[in-house]
Amino acid sequence: MSAQSMLIGNRPCRIYGEAHAEYLLLQMTGEHELQSMDSEVAAMAQSAHQFLFAAIPVENWNDALSPWEAPAAWGKQGFGGNAADTLRFLTEQVVPTLKQQFNLPENVKIILGGYSLAGLFALWASTQTHLLYGVAAASPSVWFPGWMEFEQQHPMQAQHIYLSLGDKEEHTKNAVMAEVGDNIRALHSRLTERGADCALEWNSGGHFKDADLRTAKAFRWAMEENR
Repeated sequence: MSAQSMLIGNRPCRIYGEAHAEYLLLQMTGEHELQSMDSEVAAMAQSAHQFLFAAIPVENWNDALSPWEAPAAWGKQGFGGNAADTLRFLTEQVVPTLKQQFNLPENVKIILGGYSLAGLFALWASTQTHLLYGVAAASPSVWFPGWMEFEQQHPMQAQHIYLSLGDKEEHTKNAVMAEVGDNIRALHSRLTERGADCALEWNSGGHFKDADLRTAKAFRWAMEENR
């Protein structure tokens, strides 16, 4: 499946897939992920469903994808809390442009996914908008300060939610990030109790292993309706 490049707003988005598709898959991406995007999409294409997939770059990962400000969890760079601007760009520019350009059905099923902080962004976006059919959150940063409390107050609205984590991720000396395991288990239980269609899958290894394939698996799961 070959990519085409398309400017939306002033961002060079990478588009894969076909017009008139039943699913619109969106992923916020950093520079580091674009190199493995072809292999991720090839893994996704094993699904029987027709989809249009858009990789949307963000300039400053920590700022663009964090829902509110938070101090640095590692290194020196904190989190700027600009997720609301990123979501507005998605809903006001990306989705309408792709719908029009690729003749997508009015009720196309939109799945927002991503890895790490982009996975958290997708979960958070689902607390803000009812546009999303599903969320594909691979190794999402659910350790993010205040996230679990926020979601309790503002429940996610998507009904199909895939969560995954590497089985070594919670065994970190970083006290903030070590909460990721307990938090993802609690989130999975909470969503299931509310009646959402929600999976939690454990992958072997740490956070940086097979990010492209783990994200592809997340999107594929969210497109499979006959579970």
